[in-house]
Amino acid sequence: MNIHEQPITWFSIPVADLDRAITFYNTVFGTKLEATDYQGMAMAFFPMTEGQTGGALGQEADFTPLAYPSVCLNGGDDLQQCLDRASGAGGEVLVPKTDIGQGWGFFAQLKDSEGNVLGVWSPR
Repeated sequence: MNIHEQPITWFSIPVADLDRAITFYNTVFGTKLEATDYQGMAMAFFPMTEGQTGGALGQEADFTPLAYPSVCLNGGDDLQQCLDRASGAGGEVLVPKTDIGQGWGFFAQLKDSEGNVLGVWSPR
């Protein structure tokens, strides 16, 4: 499936403190986000390859955290490991690891260091 056929092609997560948010996401998800200036906006892009959904953290003056999980991020092979790292990185687990049923994997919700509520998913 190419990017034009995917239901989600891009996501943006608002942050008040880009450095703090980068530390949170790198710690919890084991990714390698780095701050950059993109067309005058402080951003950090999630790694992606051609054809994949892309996304970024964006620091904006009128920051408003997401109060409902409008994005669901990949929590890795076992979601519990991701959730265990969230509290130590300045986040909070709001909904614990929950079996979706019928072999669809597991989901949870967490609040990031910026106050955004995110969904997370994993196969185990």
